[in-house]
Amino acid sequence: MDLVGKKASISMNVKGKKLNITDMIILTILLVISILCLLPVIHIFALSFSSSSAASAGIVTVFPIDFTFAPYTQIIDDPYFFNSFFVSVKRVLLGGIVNFVLTVMMAFALSNEKSEFRSRNLYMWIIVFAFMFNGGLIPTYMVVQSTGLIDTLWALVLPTAVPIFNVIILMNFFRGLPRALKDAAIVDGSGPWRMLIQIYIPLALPAIATVTLFSIVMHWNSFFDGLIYMNKTENMPLQTYIQQLVIRPDEITSANKDEIMQKASSRTFNAAKIVVTMLPILVIYPFLQKYFVKGITLGSVKE
Repeated sequence: MDLVGKKASISMNVKGKKLNITDMIILTILLVISILCLLPVIHIFALSFSSSSAASAGIVTVFPIDFTFAPYTQIIDDPYFFNSFFVSVKRVLLGGIVNFVLTVMMAFALSNEKSEFRSRNLYMWIIVFAFMFNGGLIPTYMVVQSTGLIDTLWALVLPTAVPIFNVIILMNFFRGLPRALKDAAIVDGSGPWRMLIQIYIPLALPAIATVTLFSIVMHWNSFFDGLIYMNKTENMPLQTYIQQLVIRPDEITSANKDEIMQKASSRTFNAAKIVVTMLPILVIYPFLQKYFVKGITLGSVKE
């Protein structure tokens, strides 16, 4: 049997498309990687629905043992958790709006031709330099401290107000839009603001949805900035609270800790909090995921 015949004999037919041996190897590797990524999440879900004795014995793997909702019912009794949850919600809303406004405005300006924006290359070099070589942790902290932002929500929002990676994605998307659209808008008497709001933003919705999801996930999952900028527990975002809960449980848990631990162990209680933390992103992601391919593809719109 020749080589072509051997390949044909081991090919598979998936939805009308034949897969050769290379495709099957790639799919197998991706499947293994996917399972390895999902296993920790599944384990946390199983742990959160297991009894304290099973969790303490370390026998919970991917299925709950002695199924119970006790850890979730006890979350209601932890005031610090909901306080941190609302801090994170406010951070996502405020940070998302700031990121959206500044990213769109900067990307629109930098998408112009050099003849229209003579200092464009200078600004591009500045943002690329800032993207590659930031000031570092201590100088950034000193700036935040000197501006009086410590223990305020703005300390979590302003240092990441302009995500350069998102600006580059959106700028390239704007540059891919047909030049004729801009020329027609200019002929009709449109200024830069009207052109941006009525033409560019509606056409760039896939890219805007993509970078918005990036901003939401970044603000929701960040914990380190809350750790260094927030001194009071009530000002910590949720991820910082969860991190402190795992690292230093004795200093961070609520006053009714003993009562809580009678019904749920610290492991099941923490696992339930992690599950609750993941839920908002799991709910938002499916609605924005469909824009990923079109939104992140640079220069996808052609004349």
